[in-house]
This record gives sequence, C-alpha cells and structure tokens, in this order.
Amino acid sequence: MKKLLELIEEEAVLAFTGCGYDGAYARVTASNRPDLCEFQCNGALAAAKQYKKAPMAIAGEIAAKLKESPIFSLAEAVKPGFLNMKIQESFLADYLCQMLEADGYGNEKTAHPKTIMIDYGGPNIAKPLHVGHLRSAVIGESIKRMGRFAGHEMIGDVHMGDWGLQMGLIITELAQRKPKLPYFDEAFEGEYPKEAPFTISELEEIYPTASRKSKEDEAYKERAMQATYELQHGRTGYRALLGHILDVSVTDLKKNYENLHVSFELWKGESDAQPYIPDMVQKMKDDGFAYVSDGALVVDVKEETDTKEIPPCMILKSDGASLYNTTDLATIKERMETWNPAEIIYVVDKRQELYFTQVFRCAKKTGLVSDDTKLTFLGFGTMNGRDGRPFKTRDGGVMRLSALLSDINEEMYRKISDNQTMNEQEARETAKIVALSAVKYGDLSNQASKDYMFDTERFTSFEGNTGPYLLYTIVRIKSILKKYSQSGRQADGKPVLAAASESEKALMLEAARFNGMIAAAFDELAPHKVCAYLYDLANALNHFYHETKILAQEDEQRQAGYIRLLDLCRGIMEACIDVLGFSAPERM
Repeated sequence: MKKLLELIEEEAVLAFTGCGYDGAYARVTASNRPDLCEFQCNGALAAAKQYKKAPMAIAGEIAAKLKESPIFSLAEAVKPGFLNMKIQESFLADYLCQMLEADGYGNEKTAHPKTIMIDYGGPNIAKPLHVGHLRSAVIGESIKRMGRFAGHEMIGDVHMGDWGLQMGLIITELAQRKPKLPYFDEAFEGEYPKEAPFTISELEEIYPTASRKSKEDEAYKERAMQATYELQHGRTGYRALLGHILDVSVTDLKKNYENLHVSFELWKGESDAQPYIPDMVQKMKDDGFAYVSDGALVVDVKEETDTKEIPPCMILKSDGASLYNTTDLATIKERMETWNPAEIIYVVDKRQELYFTQVFRCAKKTGLVSDDTKLTFLGFGTMNGRDGRPFKTRDGGVMRLSALLSDINEEMYRKISDNQTMNEQEARETAKIVALSAVKYGDLSNQASKDYMFDTERFTSFEGNTGPYLLYTIVRIKSILKKYSQSGRQADGKPVLAAASESEKALMLEAARFNGMIAAAFDELAPHKVCAYLYDLANALNHFYHETKILAQEDEQRQAGYIRLLDLCRGIMEACIDVLGFSAPERM
C-alpha cells in the first residue's frame, strides 16, 4: 500500500510535468505551518531559475492543475512561490478504510529482506545486571523488533563476557573455599558432577569477593591470571566449571531479561569464538596484515583520510593472550561462516566508538567480511540520575537493574492503588505492565546517542510524553470500543467517514502517517521516531475524544465511522508499543 505522501507527490509530479516543468521539482513534505496547510511543495522556487520565470507564476500554474485532482480540497500559490495543499476529507477517509483492510495497516514488508544480526546486551557472567545494562537491552530489542516488522530476518545475540579474568577470579576463589572439588584435581579422570557446586546467589557473592582480594593480594591475582590462562588453554576441570558458571548465570539472566520483555535468538559468549581464533590469526599473518610491534601482534587500520590518530588493532598480547579485539573479530568470523548476515549492528556505549572503528576496519581489511557486508556501530549515551550524574543507588553504589524495576513497579502500584478501582492482584499485574512502559519509553523516546536523565517521577506520570500516558490513551480507546460492542452495535465492515471536524481530520492525518513510519525509523535505527509518532497520535486522539460525542452520537452511521477510526488507531498504537517492547493492560 502506497504512503499517503507518495500519492500526493505523484499528483504533484503529474501537475508539474503537465505544465511543462521537470517532475523532479515536485517534492512534497508535511507542512511546517499546519495552521495554513497540511502539505507543501517549494519546487516552484527552485524551478524559477531553470525556466527563467517568476516563482509565483509557476506556482499558480501548478495550483490550478492540482485543483483538478480529487485528492485536494485546497491547492494554492502563496508568495514568494510556495504551493500549499490540503487533502480532500473523503479521499483521506477512503485511504484509512484501505489501511483497515491491509496487512500491518498498510505497512508493507520490504521487497528485499536481509539477514541482520544485532549484538546487544553484553552482560558479564556471574555478575547481576545493573542499570548500565538497560540501554543496550532496551534499544537493541526495539531495533530487532523494528527490523522484523519491516520484514527482515533479525538475529539477536546477547554476546556474554565469559572468557576474561573474571572467570579466573571465580575459579581461584572457589578453589580456596572448596579445594576438594574434583575440578581442581588435575589427575581426576572421572565424570564431573552434573550439578553446579554453587547457586546464583553464591556465585554473585564469589566474584566481587575475589575481585577485591585480587586488588589487595598480588599473589592471589597471579593465581587468578594463571587460572584464566589454564582455562583458555583447555584445562578440563576448569572448562567443566565454566559450563556450570554459564548454566547458572544464563538461567538467571534469562529471567531478568524476560522481566524487561527482552529476548535473544543466540546466547553466545566470548568463549564460543575461541575455536575460530587460531586459524584467523594465522591467516592474518600469512596474508601479511598482522605484524609484531613491541612484542604484540597488530594490524594497521589507519586511513589517509583520518583527521585523528587511529591506533593499530591489537590481535594478540606479547604473551600470546587474546583480547576483546581478538574475540570480537573471531565472533565476526563465526557469524559470517554460520549465518552470513548482510549487516551486523552493535548496540553499545558510544564511548567505545574508537574501539569498534578499529575492529570494523580490521575485519574489512583482513577479509573477515566482504566489501558489501555492513558493520554498524550504534552508540548510546549515558543514563543519568536527577543530579545529572550516572545513575546510582542512594548510597552511591551501582544499582541492580532488578532493584530499579522493583522501585518503578512499586511507584506505579501506589498510583494505581490510589484510584481504588482494582483489587490488589489486578493492581499489581497492571502496575508491572505500566511500569515497563515507563522505563522503556523513558529511555527510547530519547535519541539513542544522547545522554538522558532517568526521572522516576516524570516517567511514571500519566500526563505528558510518557509511557503511562500512551497506555492510558490505548485503554481509553479499548473502553469506548467495549462499551460500543456491549450496546449490541456492530461497526465491522462500516466505512470511516469523511471528517466532520478539524480534530477528527487531524487524527485521521496522524493515523495515515503510520504507513511506512516504522520502516523509515528502522532505516535510521531510530526508535525515538516511533515514540515521537506515538505521542503525536495519542495527542490527536485525546483532542478528538474531548471534542467529540462518540458513544452519545445519534447518527448511527457516523458513530460507526468513529468506532472504525478508533479501532484503527488502537491497532496502530498497539503495533507501535509492541515494536518498542511493551504492551497495554485492559484497564488502568
């Protein structure tokens, strides 16, 4: 189904060419003066130079031609040569009727679907998720859903940190506490236990304890580094322990991500890339890309057009150990060999931009990816507290993500309970749904690359540009639709009628903008554009609701038209919030 703007522009092209002008000048945009018109074209101003004619004369000719079209109720030339247009109400109503009947409300799937991998989440094994993990998870999940809505095959990978020094620290601390476990006996040849020798709570206590000891005791740190080395070089007992650590951690991580409505197709970590490293490194050497510098193996990635220094990409340290660079490059190799994606998107802290510039250039230069494979860095800003500093607990520590969600849930429960319209169980369940919208919309409504302030009071408000406001609007529509249905009336199959008021037409124009909006937002990797559209639509809906008698409307045909329009808006809003990763309750 064509976008409304495409249909308008087609008419403008016909008008320009019909008057003897190049159709390239017929570009139409939404008006920047909605008080004067709905759409505008400035092509006459640009055409004036080529055709040596006054802009107003050209605009006048085009306006006269556009008036012949059934699409426009207004087409006029305005000094110094603008073309102002308004859409015919009956044409707009017919367009919305087509949207109601079309799949995805007129949002067509891409004609060229791609396999796109998205790397988001990035938790470290054996450590609880904290607020610093929120943005990657929320933005990444939304980008994945947007791509899927547009028709692409999206593969999300959590890409866990499970191969570095933290593993050696856990092993060292566990060996000190439980030295008789078979994992620490190099002579052991039996079968290792199937059950982990620790719970998730114990594991989350072991790591910070070990980390603290390593900073205070150099010998302890040396043992941890040695354990890391032995793990990475295949010691069987340590590999078995890694399996337990992964099982226990991933089970807990899945539960926490599920609370955020975030999911992954792949639960891979740095350890999964290890089998690909030896061949990758050898090929970089054989092809002449990798060379030794100060004992380390590096690949030059600087380019002549660089305006700042881009250091070489280090592949192996002087002791032969791998780094994050090595693991990320090997992961790219694995992804290309296994899934061959057209694009890999990394949703990470924007402060890592230089690092990913090095990795991407190295991957391209050494042939890990082809020239037409796209590697995309989507860097996000910091989530700050109301003091403008990175979000912390009251005592200054890093807040667990579960604690943040719990606090928001309680705040929403308090607000919903104050209305005294629900029993406790329903209020709790509703609060959880609305709280998630507060958290996710509060994040996603900001441009990803910008820092933002996490303001619990503002985000949980039922007024303003917030998740709860959007859900309240959806619930209001559902209530009207339910009351209409309970009255025994039926609107299915009835048409949306031509708008009878300015607020009704404004709502219809907003609904018509949905067509293609998510695909366009995905092209820019911009969930905040979906949020902006949702907010505009919700405002138009509430303005229409307050000005219009819907259930009290005596004209049954017009009332049915209202119901069809509201049903379309409900479907559009629910499609948008699903793409953003949250849902709406039945009532609030």
